Amino acid sequence: MNVKTKWYVVTGASNGIGYETALQLSQLPETKVLAIARSKEKLQKLEKIAGKNLQSLVFDLEKDDTGLIVKWFENQGINAINGIVHNAGFLVNKPFALITKEDLAKSYQVNVFAPFLLTQSLIPFLKNATLAHIVHISSMGGVQGSSKFAGLSAYSSSKGALSILTECLAQELTEEKISVNCLALGAVQTEMLAHAFPGYDAPLQPNEMGEFISWFVINGNRFFNGKILPVALSTP
Repeated sequence: MNVKTKWYVVTGASNGIGYETALQLSQLPETKVLAIARSKEKLQKLEKIAGKNLQSLVFDLEKDDTGLIVKWFENQGINAINGIVHNAGFLVNKPFALITKEDLAKSYQVNVFAPFLLTQSLIPFLKNATLAHIVHISSMGGVQGSSKFAGLSAYSSSKGALSILTECLAQELTEEKISVNCLALGAVQTEMLAHAFPGYDAPLQPNEMGEFISWFVINGNRFFNGKILPVALSTP
């Protein structure tokens, strides 16, 4: 393997922002991507379009053991990861009184527990890289003082937890030279948004946000660490 090659992990890579982020990262020089998602068919489509610099792994963040991802890297003879984009998310739009225990558990499992546990598993690989960068994809709904929307209590509160986790990890991993930042996204025209809010037209497309995130995971830690950064066209 070329020692200059940089490896990045992108979760939730079968659709929308994750798909575009993984694709655009894979087109950059000396950059390789492990794209993670549940859909084998969609990942195969992504691999075909992206080319040789992207590989995929079918993985369910709600159920599977993160040790499978560790084993994948070990089997490839890869000992360093330069960045992770924790993009996978679960959104349920229901009135607070109708949110079930299952809705709440899945929201926190996918949006909080999975990034937490996956980062734990990959710390040894991140430590072996130079100035590794962990990027949490949160939401403006998870930022204090932003406009909130009815029906998103489980989603927004879980994204708020992810934002605070960012600050905690940035402090704890400073000596390891691992930066951690959080991008709190505004509305992007994804399948998840369309399903939760039928008929709503977002101001940005997934490829536009993917271009920004792919740049940020490579370059953002030159400027930021431990920050929750709004990426939105609306105020507040």
